[in-house]
Amino acid sequence: MNDATHHGSSTDTLGHPRGLVTLFFTEMWERMSYYGMRALLVLFMTANLQDGGLAITVASATAIYGLYTGAVYFMGLPGGWIADRLLGGQRAVWYGGIIIMIGHIVLAIPSDQTFFIGLVIVVLGTGLLKPNIGAMVGGLYASNDERRDSGFAIYYMGINIGSVLGNIVCGYLAVNQGWHWAFGAAAIGMGVGLIQYRLTSYKLEGVSALPADPLSAKSRQTSWFVIGAALVAIAAVTGLALSGQLIINPQVVAEYTAFIITGVFLLYFGYIYFLGKLNSTEKKSMLALLLICFASAFFWSGFEQAGSSMNLFARDYTDRMIGSFEVPTAWFQSLNSFFIILLSPFFAALWISLGRSVWDPSSGFKCAVGLLIMGSGFVAMFFAAEVAARGLTVAPYWLILTYFLHTVGELCLSPIALSAVTKLSPRRFAGQLMGVFVLTYSIGNVIAGVMAGSYDPEAIETIPALYKQISMISIGAALLFIAISLKTKPWEKLAANENKDEESQATSQAT
Repeated sequence: MNDATHHGSSTDTLGHPRGLVTLFFTEMWERMSYYGMRALLVLFMTANLQDGGLAITVASATAIYGLYTGAVYFMGLPGGWIADRLLGGQRAVWYGGIIIMIGHIVLAIPSDQTFFIGLVIVVLGTGLLKPNIGAMVGGLYASNDERRDSGFAIYYMGINIGSVLGNIVCGYLAVNQGWHWAFGAAAIGMGVGLIQYRLTSYKLEGVSALPADPLSAKSRQTSWFVIGAALVAIAAVTGLALSGQLIINPQVVAEYTAFIITGVFLLYFGYIYFLGKLNSTEKKSMLALLLICFASAFFWSGFEQAGSSMNLFARDYTDRMIGSFEVPTAWFQSLNSFFIILLSPFFAALWISLGRSVWDPSSGFKCAVGLLIMGSGFVAMFFAAEVAARGLTVAPYWLILTYFLHTVGELCLSPIALSAVTKLSPRRFAGQLMGVFVLTYSIGNVIAGVMAGSYDPEAIETIPALYKQISMISIGAALLFIAISLKTKPWEKLAANENKDEESQATSQAT
């Protein structure tokens, strides 16, 4: 059987493998549940008891939010390993979806105690589903299939449609029916995704049905024992914390977690760089990749203010009235996905056009520019906060402008960075370095939660300083990275030429 026929030869009316439709809708409904609930987390935790919230301080709530979103990305590492070695991608996605749905059902129970249990369950399920469904999309295509990028673009559209849907549905229900109705809607969304996945999984035609690198029977038994022990430990810590026997300060935990994940990132990266027996070209490409990793961590630490401080700013200080209708706070969260759907085709054409021009910017340069544009969004937030500090209600276009700039920044950085990891990683470390790169999302999310703790609704005069600080750090780092990218651009070209040589040699050997 040749490679092309193995990778989904059956096509639907769009000219793509039939399985793409299955994965598109599964991911759409999963993202509907994730983003719908994510938009409400900080709002629910900081709402007072009369409004059905938890009345947690902003600093603790944003730290918990940062730990939650950071853990979602971090758990993708063991989730990917479980699929590759134990379950296979298809079963990992199925079980992950079930666990996510259970987590949202627990969140829908109107009890303070069950809220944090629900969060832990959703993290575990998302870690199992998220990395593996993306890998399955890649598995539908042969490595040289020209439809591959187009397939991922369609899949990415599903993510953003799900996000818009989740923010609008859950945001409306939270205001009009109550917080736990919104969490319940997220569970229903995941349930619809699971039903669709089960009914159409035959279209995947065996892609990721089995583990890519299965363990021996004895190793498998040991692995399940370790996984079981880890789950028992997580349950024990959660139980002790909820019973009050273990006092956890979310801010302190978030700060230590940021240091620990950063340490893991640097150690693993350094291990590959110094002990991976790399040649000089591979070492230069690794340094070019390190620049992109730093840009990514800085980017997400600013961008992820969306669900925390910017969400609170929309609730507390933004004019949300359209006539007699008050726009739900969470609806502002859908602006990012809306702009991505609108702008993605333009940016895809822009990169192709620049690639053919005399001036073809490097991946490092594009990522640094993305960070610069994102940072400029916080300049807008600084001026908006200045208006609020004078006791005035802020017009919504300030937030709309910020989300627009953040989306432009994301389209400059996120897809480019992912592509750069595949291009700049030494071939034998490609999978490991993608896992290491994902740690930059975790680092950024946790730091974002810690920084958002400076948002104090009782001291509005301090909020401009928060956004000024974020903008200065982001823009300063971006300018530094732009300067460094001029040095790393030739290294990126060296890596690209070496990879081409390897591929041509592999092709000639195969023929």
